[in-house]
Amino acid sequence: MRSRKKEVEDRELKVSFYSKKEYTCPACGAAFRKEELLSGGGRLIAGALTMELHRLYEPSAKYGEIYPLVYSAVVCPECWFASNEMDFPLLPPAKKEEALFDQSNRSADTLLIFPEIDFKLPRTLMEGAASQYLVLRCYDYYAKQTSPTIKQGLASIRTAWLLDDLDKKFPKQHYDWLATLFRKKALYFYSEALAREQAGVETMSGIKAYGPDLDKNYSYEGMLYLYAYLQYKYGLADDMDERKTSLEKARRTIAKLFGMGKSSKDKPGAFLEMARKLYDTLNKDLSEMNVQ
Repeated sequence: MRSRKKEVEDRELKVSFYSKKEYTCPACGAAFRKEELLSGGGRLIAGALTMELHRLYEPSAKYGEIYPLVYSAVVCPECWFASNEMDFPLLPPAKKEEALFDQSNRSADTLLIFPEIDFKLPRTLMEGAASQYLVLRCYDYYAKQTSPTIKQGLASIRTAWLLDDLDKKFPKQHYDWLATLFRKKALYFYSEALAREQAGVETMSGIKAYGPDLDKNYSYEGMLYLYAYLQYKYGLADDMDERKTSLEKARRTIAKLFGMGKSSKDKPGAFLEMARKLYDTLNKDLSEMNVQ
């Protein structure tokens, strides 16, 4: 029998727990509890903020590497229906049968990318990446009032970040290639969300936090910035005229940020400085294109 001291040590080293709240899957009806990340105790050591507004974390000597995004999505362990927590019970009744019917397809597709995952066990980095991919898939079933398109963009970029982490752990397994693919998917969904909003087809009022990461909500302006950055990095590049149009679109988007006031809680100075650097880079590239 383990000593009391060992039991205390094991408990103190835990990074997650299962919440007391019980969820009911709106697709298959299964009841389950969600794994949550424990906070405090030096578990998370904030590191750098990337140009994609992704917060990196330093490994803890006590707890090792922790990835908060692994635990953010709600995933039914039975049918693998997934979404953000707020929207999980909001699956339209008319879409229930379709979501349930697609269970085998989404499971098979997910396992092709993320093998040997099991949402009935504590999540690893692999389940975390798979959970965001499932969120991306399952928002196809949601009504426009929940702003599914921009949420698919968020799930796409978060999948890419976790694929980056998988690539570091398991190099030469093509996770880097997949990360680029999901960044391009994120660009598509961000672009589509903006187009739908401008056309009055789908508003963004159904999203409460634009993220894109969990540590801070950079609001609508952060969404515009990330769209412009993705356009710069992953927009059309094969044709010079198409590339120029892509960069001009990104520059116009970034220019809007400087017309939305000074730094604030949602727009800290560091964020505006990143936007300024991106704007200067876009200007430089466009100037060189015009010279050519």
